[in-house]
Order: sequence, then structure tokens, then C-alpha cells
Amino acid sequence: MPTHPSPSPHHTRATQALLEGLGLTGARGGRTLFEEFGFRLGPGELLQIEGPNGCGKTTLLRILCLLALPEAGEVRWNGMPAEEVRPDYLAQLAFLGHSPGIKADLTPRENLRVAAALGTSPTHGINGVEEALARLGLEAQGDTPVGELSAGQGRRAALARLSVQGARLWILDEPLTALDREAKQRVEALLEGHCGSGGMAILSTHQSMELRDTAVTRIQLGATVRAGEA
Repeated sequence: MPTHPSPSPHHTRATQALLEGLGLTGARGGRTLFEEFGFRLGPGELLQIEGPNGCGKTTLLRILCLLALPEAGEVRWNGMPAEEVRPDYLAQLAFLGHSPGIKADLTPRENLRVAAALGTSPTHGINGVEEALARLGLEAQGDTPVGELSAGQGRRAALARLSVQGARLWILDEPLTALDREAKQRVEALLEGHCGSGGMAILSTHQSMELRDTAVTRIQLGATVRAGEA
């Protein structure tokens, strides 16, 4: 079923970053998972994608990250096909998939310093390493190799990396996996802070989230639910 979320008033910020999906169709193994999927995402907004396993959430996120091609449709960044402005688009994108994307033999602090050095604002990112560790509750584990941490602590280290990369757009596949209630609240605060400072986020999750100060559109790959309506 085609899904077209209604744009919020924030989308009128023509001079700001804008991500669009136009008529996207995704398939896997010869089976169509979703079709004619459309959305617009502007500064301060979050798109939450929900649905059962196998509905195409990960496929959609991979398309948005330019890791896979859609069967039809197009991803646009600031009005241009994302493939045509690929270096600029990817420089503004931070992706966290099922793999944490951090080195198990490095500590959280070392992983964050590497991510900061490779980010859009290296000096600012490196200066924010300690704040990022504190925000995710990892001060005590900052110098422990990630391979020796619990699954939840490792996930938090991966999420802390987002804060120091300087990317405007975060795309997160099941970011709450292996997190307890306290860690989940920390991630919610992290997302609120990112969107509150003009960032954008797209995430898939099976879990409900409490984001009171962020413009959220929830999509069930077939139905759209504005925050507060469910």
C-alpha cells in the first residue's frame, strides 16, 4: 500500500537540509516489501519506522543510506538525487545498523576519538568525547575494551559515537536493541538533543519511544501515525 506521510510545518524551511523519499519501492529475494513509499524530513524532525520482521524496515534504511538500490523511486537530498551528490550526502549521514560499527579491541573512549577525527568537525568532536560518554552512562567503562563490555554497554558505545561525528542526519536500525530501561531513556534524550539542535533522524524500532519535544512521524509501512494519535 502506498504510504505518504503528511509534511509538518517544519518542512517549510527551504534553506535548511531536506531529505526526501519519492515513490520508493523495495524488494528482497524477488518479493516486493513496500512500494511507492514517500516522505519528507526536515531539521528537528524524526521519522520512526515500525512493523513486523520481514516488512522491509532494514531494506528501506539501506536504500536511504545508498547501500542498496530501490526497485523504483528516488532518494533526494536538498532537492538533488542523493546519488548525484553522494559525497556531500554521505558526509552528513551517520548510520548505525545491527552491527555496532566499533572496534572490539579498542575502548569506548578510543572508538569515539577515532570517530570524532573522521567526522565533519574533528576538533569539536574530540572535545565532545567525554560528554558523549557521560550522556550514555559510560564514564566507568571508558577505558575498558569494547569486547569486554556487556551487549548493552557495547550498544551504548556505538550510540555515543553518533554525538561526536557531527552528522546532521542519523539513520538507526533498531537502536534500542539490548538496552535496559535506563539506557533507553538515555537514547531518547540523545535523540531529543540531536533533533532539538536542528538534526534529523530516521529509525526503525519495535519499541515505543517517549520523545515529547520532537516532531515525530510514525510509519507502519502501510499506515502513518502522527505522534500522540496512537
